Amino acid sequence: MKTSDNTISRKDFIRNSALAAAGLSLMPNIMGASPFRGEQNVSAKGKLSLKNVRLETGFEYEEGEVISTKTNLFYIEIENGKIKSIAPNQPNTKAIDAKGMLMLPAFKDMHIHLDKTFYGDQWQAVRKRTGGVKGMIALEQKMLPEMLKNSTFKAEKMIELLQSKGTSFARSHVNIEPTSKLDSLKNLQKALDHKKKGFGAELVAFPQHGVFYTDSVPYLKEAAQMDIDFIGGVDPFNIDGNIEKTIDFTVQLALDHKKGIDIHLHETGESGLSTVEYLIRKVNENPSLKGKTYLSHCFILAKLDKTKQEEIAEKLAESQIGIVSTIPFGNLIMPIPALYKHNVTVLTGNDSIIDHWNTFGTGSVLQKANQMAQLYGYSTEFLLSRSLKLATANVLPLDDKGNQQWPKAGDQAEFVLMNASCSAEAVSRISNVESLVHQGNVVY
Repeated sequence: MKTSDNTISRKDFIRNSALAAAGLSLMPNIMGASPFRGEQNVSAKGKLSLKNVRLETGFEYEEGEVISTKTNLFYIEIENGKIKSIAPNQPNTKAIDAKGMLMLPAFKDMHIHLDKTFYGDQWQAVRKRTGGVKGMIALEQKMLPEMLKNSTFKAEKMIELLQSKGTSFARSHVNIEPTSKLDSLKNLQKALDHKKKGFGAELVAFPQHGVFYTDSVPYLKEAAQMDIDFIGGVDPFNIDGNIEKTIDFTVQLALDHKKGIDIHLHETGESGLSTVEYLIRKVNENPSLKGKTYLSHCFILAKLDKTKQEEIAEKLAESQIGIVSTIPFGNLIMPIPALYKHNVTVLTGNDSIIDHWNTFGTGSVLQKANQMAQLYGYSTEFLLSRSLKLATANVLPLDDKGNQQWPKAGDQAEFVLMNASCSAEAVSRISNVESLVHQGNVVY
């Protein structure tokens, strides 16, 4: 990445983002490191001016190959949560000084479980697992009543972690089953309401313990009438023992209440492929679900031969079913290049962060982009620049030809500012200007 006064390599961009994530503490101080401190006098209610903001402006080519990304400094005005204007830099004007930091689209975590975590509470490592997913269901049934006692507090702390990593939005799965009933959802909604000035979310009613295995049906039907966005699911064959029955119920509930669908699919054998193919068929039968249906994990794709991968990717694209991948999972490497080739929507998220499923969550989706770039050898300037879209839910400053497409006047003012070494320094989702100035690098 080439700037007007120094050069930042894409390798450093991705590497340093991972280093920043690796250094997180269990209770990060997200209030402390803002370049905006002491500059309250340059903002007005509902309005904000920024100078010395670095934006990507185009690619630099050598013999037809992209060799660097050009940037320059700009003056940006924001009003009522939207970008009002982008103008040539005015370094001497009275405005918040972004100090040459690079502005990027705010990050989005599109698969996480904000409702159940140890984060912000007493440390616990993952317990020894027995009995596969059904064994984990039995463990959850024992643990959830205690976890629910302070789940609102812990969800707020996890939101603060995400914000400190540049994330302003999440898609959170939330347990809906006979043990939690609707309590997990209600507790999370309280946390989201407390954080609504700086954090947005969409919710998936998630039958973690199976739709029929533990009779979650009445609770899912009630949740579908509440403020949720997707109907979820998990391993229809392995958990519920019937792909068609479970998918049919999920699809009908989504149709009845005009919701999307987001199903966890961990199955890697024949049942996994059958689930994918049956869901494709049901979405094609109900076109209103196109663009609103997702398979999370979908590990079966990593087990298919290349010819079958291409075939399924093409079918997913035709039915507009997206894949939400946590990138590597053990030795399962998702065929993201094949999905991109066929224009399948690919999203990512942290999934579990320090809970009874996983000890190693970092809260950084930029680290996920880092991992993807390494896994697939995306080492050229062009491919590295495209890797960023995994962290931003497919929003990029430059299109594939190097034309500037973000930000534009009228866009929502949701962005992250990265310092010269491109590690997260301050993040902003501008819906409350005064809070941005006073609270530093909390996401607004």
